[in-house]
Amino acid sequence: MPVQKNSLFLVPVLIFSLNQYLEKVHRIFIPIIHSYLDDLMAMPVILGITLQVFRWIYRNAKSFVFTPVQIIIGTAYISVVFEVFLPQLSDKYIGDPWDVLCYGVGAVYFYFFINRKG
Repeated sequence: MPVQKNSLFLVPVLIFSLNQYLEKVHRIFIPIIHSYLDDLMAMPVILGITLQVFRWIYRNAKSFVFTPVQIIIGTAYISVVFEVFLPQLSDKYIGDPWDVLCYGVGAVYFYFFINRKG
């Protein structure tokens, strides 16, 4: 099954999109949700989109899935970029170890529920 038809991928996408809509358009900010929901949804969305792109590139690879090492590397990359490098470059970003935990939880969700052979 293509990733974009997997309801367990679509749920994080919809949650992320709804949260962004409420924050940007309606200026609704619930502190704990504002701080961590996007980080929790980030890895299922990022890895899910990336998985689908890989499947499109390698057309005969409908059963392509990421290995646990690939998921860990992707999660570490996002964590370092958003929690280490960007906070050093701009005051707009704040490094938060709880964000890294959220990325990890999202990566585990991706591994068990989205990263399935097509």
